Amino acid sequence: MHFEDQFIGKKVVITGAAGIFGTWIAHSFASQGAKLCLSDIRGNELRVMGEDPLLSNTELLFHTTDLSQEASIVELAEFIEKEWSSADILINNAGIYQRHQLMEMNVMDWNNSIGVNVTAPFLLTQLLAKQMIKDNKPGSIINISSGAAISNQIGGGHYSTGKAALSMLTRSYALELAPYQIRVNAVAPGFAPGSEVSELSEDYVQNMLTQIPLGRTSGPQDAPTAILYLCSDYASFITGSTLTVDGGRTAGTFKSAKPQPQVGKQA
Repeated sequence: MHFEDQFIGKKVVITGAAGIFGTWIAHSFASQGAKLCLSDIRGNELRVMGEDPLLSNTELLFHTTDLSQEASIVELAEFIEKEWSSADILINNAGIYQRHQLMEMNVMDWNNSIGVNVTAPFLLTQLLAKQMIKDNKPGSIINISSGAAISNQIGGGHYSTGKAALSMLTRSYALELAPYQIRVNAVAPGFAPGSEVSELSEDYVQNMLTQIPLGRTSGPQDAPTAILYLCSDYASFITGSTLTVDGGRTAGTFKSAKPQPQVGKQA
């Protein structure tokens, strides 16, 4: 899809920017001429992104943000207001997933998961939307959801609950911000090796491949292209929607007998 010059000079905030999806999203917007504010709790990895050749021709801002702390989120919003007055696009990409079964999970684990996966997008959306409204600026907000919002697995109840809540937050805020021409949508990316902090075994990756009807994992253009589309003028009449980009994994039960791994490639 050709976006012409739609994103040249647009100011884009990306949380969780140092992760695999955050990096792919940053590359995609940079290739379209956008200005980026990259936020992550991992300050050292953000500094490494400053040396990324795929971001070398892009105006970059960096902010080390702890999304589990309200004060840090407010600090990020104040930083954006000071540097840009307001953003054009917010990508609530950051999320955490730590496996905890019901009988072993404590309240701190629960609150940490819900805090980063739900409360942080709520608060940052609120703060940045206020800035857009102040500047009388239409905008686009994308929440990064997951197939876990509709399909659970043992040890991930807190994560699935958070992602399901994020889907309803997307719909609710789409209604509230529509009068200001601020659109709120979500993208649910598919499985990508390297998207989790813990290293994934080859057996795990192979097993996941058997569950993806299109026979490959998510690549660097899949979810980012969907995000670009939803933020573009082509999607100017779309708000409150979730676009699933997972190779059909959540469409229904599927089990391939002989997976043909094409990790990260795009047809």
